Amino acid sequence: MLTTRNVESYRTLLDAAVLSGGDGGRDAIIYVASDAETQRISHSEFEQSVMRYAGALNALGVGVRDLVVIANTQSLESIFAFWGALVVGAIPSMFPTLTEKLDPEIYMRNMSELVALSGVRLVLTTDELAPELDSHVGCPVYGSSSLELIITSLETFTSPETPSFRGSYVNPDEIAFLQHSSGTTGLQKGVALSHTAVLNQLASYSEAIALNDKDVIVSWLPLYHDMGLIAGFLLPLFQGVPLVLMSPFDWVRSPALLLSAISEFQGTLTWLPNFAYNHMARRIRDRDLNGLSLSSMRMYINCSEPVRKESHDLFLERFGMLGVREDQLAVSYAMAENTFAVTQTKTGRAAGVEYVHKKALEEDRLAQPVEADHPRALPMVSCGPAIEGTAVRVMGEDGTILVERRVGEIVLRSDCMLSGYYKRPDLKPFQEGWYLTGDMGYMSEGQVYIIGRSKDLIINAGKNVYPQDIEAIVNGVPGVHAGRAVAFGVYDEREGTELVAVVAEVDTEDSRERKEIGKRIRQEVARQSMVTVSYVKLVGDRWLIKTSSGKIARAANRDKWRSEQ
Repeated sequence: MLTTRNVESYRTLLDAAVLSGGDGGRDAIIYVASDAETQRISHSEFEQSVMRYAGALNALGVGVRDLVVIANTQSLESIFAFWGALVVGAIPSMFPTLTEKLDPEIYMRNMSELVALSGVRLVLTTDELAPELDSHVGCPVYGSSSLELIITSLETFTSPETPSFRGSYVNPDEIAFLQHSSGTTGLQKGVALSHTAVLNQLASYSEAIALNDKDVIVSWLPLYHDMGLIAGFLLPLFQGVPLVLMSPFDWVRSPALLLSAISEFQGTLTWLPNFAYNHMARRIRDRDLNGLSLSSMRMYINCSEPVRKESHDLFLERFGMLGVREDQLAVSYAMAENTFAVTQTKTGRAAGVEYVHKKALEEDRLAQPVEADHPRALPMVSCGPAIEGTAVRVMGEDGTILVERRVGEIVLRSDCMLSGYYKRPDLKPFQEGWYLTGDMGYMSEGQVYIIGRSKDLIINAGKNVYPQDIEAIVNGVPGVHAGRAVAFGVYDEREGTELVAVVAEVDTEDSRERKEIGKRIRQEVARQSMVTVSYVKLVGDRWLIKTSSGKIARAANRDKWRSEQ
């Protein structure tokens, strides 16, 4: 198994356990679906399928450093295609497919821009999406059936022993794959990660969570998100740990599916955004828990959203009778730019919680400890210390490194950092060697605590929502004063995530007309961005607060909105 002690003996991701020809009969993937029979893919079957997809991509002229976008449903096909692209030396990138929640025109425009900006060699997608996508993007598009025909015709010619399919020509320091940062109306920033960076991350993170050959990872997370791609996909397959995988759409419809899979396959590790703890605790019915046991689990790792103590408490209270314990509730702070994990709490113990003075934190930028029963006490959940190979600091507005308990921007440097943003030389993510995360927080005794965003980013159900994108959509709704709308996040304790609020100035004071405008705002935002607006407030002229430079002041308007609720 890859560790920090032997990482130098591994060259690229093609040294993965599932491609090594070792324990060929062991499960690589157990694919669980709510409406179909469970599929079990052994190591040898995984390798054979990957090689067939590599053969097909090779036949299509895909080669070293070609960018391949996989805009497919979360399926075994997309998994084999990803690894097949790695085998031929291409650069794969998982991308969400078109769903009924997203406007087709906007999706096509964003895909067209991505293909043109990034120089995509080809796109692999579903049969349903392929014809329309083919007419909008400037590169070849292949649906599932077309690709399967190519695979079938070449099956007798591809072999795991074919030297050209072993990636011996791949430079470990070149880009392995891209993770596209998840924006609201498009995925434009391709986080470029080298083989070396990814191997360093897998080695360090495996040690941080004490990964071993008895583990079983269970995941519903989308593979176009860094948490799903790294923790719920590359990590288990590279290390040879069985992966129990399911569709995120299946999980949302039936959240008990995750717990059922843990119980059936003796899962030990899973990663969840904070909202998922609330979602499962409130949505899973008692009858769906009959006969389940979660006693096999080592850790539920909270990641990708600010962590809330209340969400952990709710989850523990709801599922304690199934074997969930406080010492299993772990936390990781992660981001695509660092491949994945930046920090990780210790195994076998609950994530630390401390209480700080809310006013001192917000006004003085000081994490002043107080007793839990203090009237202004705010619980802060530790994200743990930095993993090996990653250094974390807190930087002030003037660029100086702050002392403990002073709040500033989290910055980091590591051996698993991005090479840069793919074909975006205009983006400069580093300052004197430190990556500026945009997250605000503080450190205490080596532990990292995250309190929010330095920018206006909203994290809704694990998804990054850029308020300016929402505002652009709202400003286009008839009846809204153009340029007089603001969007911001509002944390909701029940849902365990930030909800999206919109305030917009309108011309009319007629209640029926305002009701119709509010309805159109919700519909247009959902149609164009797949984001649900939870609060809409329509106001008259001059309600919104602007800065001295004439810009809409989001924080001030959020405070004003709250005061009137």
